[in-house]
Amino acid sequence: MSGEAEVKYLDGDFRVVQPGTFVVCAVTGLPIPLEELRYWSVDLQEAYATAEAVLQRHSAAYARKS
Repeated sequence: MSGEAEVKYLDGDFRVVQPGTFVVCAVTGLPIPLEELRYWSVDLQEAYATAEAVLQRHSAAYARKS
């Protein structure tokens, strides 16, 4: 089991739909090992490598709404 996993992001948890060892950060493009995955968006169904990446994504979304 290697390669990118397909994941369903839930509130407070996630479910692996297609086995793999990592997901890709939606902001940085960096691989995130599943055992290190801490940040994701349920609404956007995407993962983030760091808290800073979450803020970057959400501030960009907020700017588009203005």
